[in-house]
Amino acid sequence: MAAAAGVPGALGTLRAGRARLVAAYCAGIGPGWRLPGSWTGLPVGPAIWARGWTPAAGGAAWRRGYSSEVKTEDELRVRYLEEENRGIVVLGINRAYAKNSLSKNLVKMLSKAVDALKSDKKVRTIIVRSDVPGIFCAGADLKERVKMHSSEVGPFVSKLRAVINEVANLPVPTIAAIDGLALGGGLELALACDIRVAASSAKMGLVETKLAIIPGGGGTQRLPRAIGMSLAKELIFSARVLDGQEAKAVGLISHVLEQNQEGDAAYRKALDLAREFLPQGPVAIRVAKLAINQGMEVDLVTGLAIEEACYAQTVPTKDRLEGLLAFKEKRTPRYKGE
Repeated sequence: MAAAAGVPGALGTLRAGRARLVAAYCAGIGPGWRLPGSWTGLPVGPAIWARGWTPAAGGAAWRRGYSSEVKTEDELRVRYLEEENRGIVVLGINRAYAKNSLSKNLVKMLSKAVDALKSDKKVRTIIVRSDVPGIFCAGADLKERVKMHSSEVGPFVSKLRAVINEVANLPVPTIAAIDGLALGGGLELALACDIRVAASSAKMGLVETKLAIIPGGGGTQRLPRAIGMSLAKELIFSARVLDGQEAKAVGLISHVLEQNQEGDAAYRKALDLAREFLPQGPVAIRVAKLAINQGMEVDLVTGLAIEEACYAQTVPTKDRLEGLLAFKEKRTPRYKGE
């Protein structure tokens, strides 16, 4: 390629390899887009904000500022918020009888919901919470697991890992609101979110070693990335459970709140954070997330190239011009995600 032309030996190979890596990492930015500068000529993959999905209408309003429930299944409630919260979607887990544990059905429903959300341009932020007081998610459904044949366990864990990865790969900001118990797969689901907030009374931990297994939904990889390798090993080896204050102290969560009478302190904080994101440019938010996520997995030079590629995609947008015009006219910008 041009960037490596005339560069002898290993250095040329390294630069060519890095260019391919940057192109691969930026493959979600948009159709037909190309990388800037020295990376010109590398086509970029399909858009991460494809044509939107429209939810089914109907159902009673949840409360002021909240839309109708768009899914009728009891175990997962998907709510598109309205009015000043428009653009925020809430995924509410609702398996009270099973402590919100992750069953085959719930995993299937989560996958279906995430698949719809990832291509919906109207979605700006997603909050993952529990609709059951005192419980976020107690992990895998062990009552269901004990009935599985050994040959079924591997495929189920693979599906669970896949849906958690799908949550991690959502193009918009995601916030886990932990108002109660988050163990095993429940904490792994929260770890897949960009931001975690919790009530001080919440309990969370990767406790799989108590069952003579290890975390299988990304916990052994995301926990050390969140809090550091040594401490992550200590928590996994001991199956230790932390409360909200302890989790905040080690960097597992970003905010800790005293629980309120309604039992939704973390959710309210998550909603406040989501409202802070709403006024910002939608395309900018998406490519910023992409740049951060992918850049953290590579060396600094490659990460800066990824940032350059992502920045370049904001330059031709209508939103960027609107932002400049709004600044000049001293008014609030009206972004459309274009």
